[in-house]
Amino acid sequence: MPQAAAPACALPLPTMPRVARSHAWDWVALLLLVAVDVLLNVIEPFHRFVGAGMMADLRYPMKGNTVPVWAVPIIAVIGPVTIFAVVYIRRRNAYDLHHAILGSYIYSTTTTFIAFYIVLGCSPEVYNNITTGVVCHGDPSVIKEGYKSFPSGHTSWSFAGLGFLSWYLAGKMTAFDRRGHVAKLCVVLLPLLVAALVAVSRVDDYWHHWQDVCTGGVLGLVVASVCYLQFFPAPSDEKG
Repeated sequence: MPQAAAPACALPLPTMPRVARSHAWDWVALLLLVAVDVLLNVIEPFHRFVGAGMMADLRYPMKGNTVPVWAVPIIAVIGPVTIFAVVYIRRRNAYDLHHAILGSYIYSTTTTFIAFYIVLGCSPEVYNNITTGVVCHGDPSVIKEGYKSFPSGHTSWSFAGLGFLSWYLAGKMTAFDRRGHVAKLCVVLLPLLVAALVAVSRVDDYWHHWQDVCTGGVLGLVVASVCYLQFFPAPSDEKG
């Protein structure tokens, strides 16, 4: 009489610590990026030449931030990570949560690094003798932020974080399954709408020109796309 086959034992689901250990070098690279970001934030930005013809374009009233600086990390990092955690509670996929969190830290640090590189990379050669400039009187921290206006940090961070979230939601909801669900598309586009509102507020508050905002938006979206596709399949994939 044939013996019944023994039931196959299900493999235990990987835990977050186990997944994190398998990506230890990725976290080391992230820490190095954070260190570079901190260093670049200390360095004095390039002081662009301001000619007489440019003064009329800079004479705007000093306004506060509609979106304060402290709100940007909440919008770009904490908000998306909270949604990643909610998805994890439902699906219990440690790889998904780990890659989403790692990706969120990568896009935030990479965006900051590239933005600071653009600011510092535009500086003239040190042997050039620059003698023409303007003398600014006011809060040194505000003046320093003015020299870092290109590209817009608020905009690049917002589009990086919320752009990554849009990619993530599109994959989890299979938004591009060619079944024509408009509700899914609305959910996917909602984070990008929030990022666009942040960008518009920077122009309305006279903290940035439209060129600063547009460049910051493109920078954030490019970084978000690269980071998402590094960790996840394309949203059109059935495993997205």
